[in-house]
Amino acid sequence: MGRLEAIWLKTSHGGAMASVSEVSSQKNKGLLGDANFGRSRRQVTFIEKEIFDAMDHRFSGLIEPEMRRANFMVKGVELRETVGRILSIGNLKVKISGETKPCKIMDEACQGLMEALNTKWRGGVFGCILNDASVKVGDDVDWLL
Repeated sequence: MGRLEAIWLKTSHGGAMASVSEVSSQKNKGLLGDANFGRSRRQVTFIEKEIFDAMDHRFSGLIEPEMRRANFMVKGVELRETVGRILSIGNLKVKISGETKPCKIMDEACQGLMEALNTKWRGGVFGCILNDASVKVGDDVDWLL
C-alpha cells in the first residue's frame, strides 16, 4: 500500500500548478477546480515520488515537483504498465487510461527534464475519475484487484 504525497491543480492549460492539501472529484469529469475538468479521457495525472526523487538527484536539486505538472504524487505504488487497472486513493477510484508523455513545458521549467521523463513510464499515468470523492494528502493509495 502507498500514500498520497502531494496534490496539484492546473490553474489553466499550460498555466501554473497550485498545491492543495485536499481536492474533490466528480465522476466522469475530473477534479473540481482543475483545468482538465470535463475532459473525456485525461481527467487526472499521477507521478511516483520515487521517480521524482531520482530526477531531483539527477538534476542536482534544481527541479520542483510541480514542474512535472501532475495532479497527484504517490509513494509506494508503481505506475508502470498499468493501463486498465483501477487505482484507489482514499475513497477515490481512478481507471488508468494511459502513460503520460512529458511535453515541452518540462524543458521550459528545467532543460532536459522532458527527455529524462520520456522513457519507461517515468512521466507517470493519466486516468478517468470513477466516482465523486474527496481526497487529501496522506490518504492511502493502492491497486484494486
